[in-house]
Amino acid sequence: MTTYRDRTAAGAQLADRLTALIGDPDVVVLGLVRGGVPVAAAVAHRLRAPLDVLVVRKLGVPWAPEVAFGAIGPGGVQVRNEIPASGLEPGQIDEVVRAESAELQRREGLYRAGRAPLDLRGCVAVIVDDGLATGATARAAVGVARELGARRVIVAVPVGSVPAYEALVGVADEVICAQRPADFGAVSRYYEDFHEVPDAEVVDVLQAQG
Repeated sequence: MTTYRDRTAAGAQLADRLTALIGDPDVVVLGLVRGGVPVAAAVAHRLRAPLDVLVVRKLGVPWAPEVAFGAIGPGGVQVRNEIPASGLEPGQIDEVVRAESAELQRREGLYRAGRAPLDLRGCVAVIVDDGLATGATARAAVGVARELGARRVIVAVPVGSVPAYEALVGVADEVICAQRPADFGAVSRYYEDFHEVPDAEVVDVLQAQG
């Protein structure tokens, strides 16, 4: 088991597994907000590819928020998991969508200040996070990236649970997971520094990348 010094160090090691993408003009590296952004910045630097953020909000069942019935992304993109969604009334769905849309708009406004709307048409989208516990957010992000026009979607993470990895293999075009320990536990176990990434750090990373 490898323990990473911090998210930047994890991204540098993860980038070693993505070198085949160096020089591909269609590649866009997308950090999942917020913890995935420092990892993605290191990957984008190594691949000499543009860095952007993908703001995805899971739509949780009202009485069990950890169970996602869908997700929303930029530009009004919405993906649904029809099995849990079918058990909800339209009003319940609308209430959750309204709440999560407000938070998505807040984050988009903050992170995209001065940046063009995210457009992935024809792109190879490399979705990066700091780890996969359940993989729910990453699965939602894959769906959002496809709705935004990505022609190929790759998920890349420094560490993840075996079930999350296996679930993503059936959704993304490629999944690169540097470590898949059998006794996974939690993502934080694999980092010496796993501080909560504030909005200001995300903004600083994006500004530094131009």
